[in-house]
Amino acid sequence: MESSPRREMLDRRNAQTKQLQTAVSNVEKHFGELCQIFAAYVRKTARLRDKADLLVNEINAYAATETPHLKLGLMNFADEFAKLQDYRQAEVERLEAKVVEPLKTYGTIVKMKRDDLKATLTARNREAKQLTQLERTRQRNPSDRHVIAETELQRAAMDASRTSRHLEETINNFERQKMKDIKTIFSEFITIEMLFHGKALEVYTAAYQNIQNIDEDEDLEVFRNSLYAPDYSSRLDIVRANSKSPLQRSLSAKCVSGTGQEAGWATTCQTLIQRAMPFSYLAFRI
Repeated sequence: MESSPRREMLDRRNAQTKQLQTAVSNVEKHFGELCQIFAAYVRKTARLRDKADLLVNEINAYAATETPHLKLGLMNFADEFAKLQDYRQAEVERLEAKVVEPLKTYGTIVKMKRDDLKATLTARNREAKQLTQLERTRQRNPSDRHVIAETELQRAAMDASRTSRHLEETINNFERQKMKDIKTIFSEFITIEMLFHGKALEVYTAAYQNIQNIDEDEDLEVFRNSLYAPDYSSRLDIVRANSKSPLQRSLSAKCVSGTGQEAGWATTCQTLIQRAMPFSYLAFRI
């Protein structure tokens, strides 16, 4: 029967179309998942950068309260760690541009391929319908309807064949581009990560050295010295100087400038100073 080879061809085309549908659905599903996960990865990296900035601020705030060597070491460490966050920011921007965005474009690409598949399926369905009508017409065997159905079937078959070739070419290009893009996207991801971690190793090495260079003994000596208050006699002199009234300070200056005069003048000065002293200070001397 003549319709049998046509039916087999139609079945093969339908099987091919289903395979192409599966390939497009597979890309749609997994590329969508990859896009979401990579986007979350980038957001996590950006949040890590923000937390690191807070850590830098706190290290600097603490360093300002410490002894000289520890202060310098911590501030240098914070500077290196801040530099690392600049590299992390570059990592975030590159991942967004080179990984996430290309994956996002596959949403549009998949939609276009689905439209191509829809057009092909429409042509196939038209061909299948015409083939079914031809088979029924032949069973009834009216010659005019047979000729009309045969013509319609040929037209539908040509349309289906044309759309099938277009779809096959489109899907081949889609598969080729998909593999090329996967290689590019993942290569970019690895390159960006290697660049960041290479810079991170340099920065961490410098930060580690800054911490190791802190002179503990020198800072401990500074700390111990800060614990010792001035001696008692020095403090007593300060109290005495601050406790004199303006009259006492004036008389003392005159007594000092009167050296070389008779002893009676010195005695008189001392008496006047004592009389000018506040009672509380005399009590302190006693």
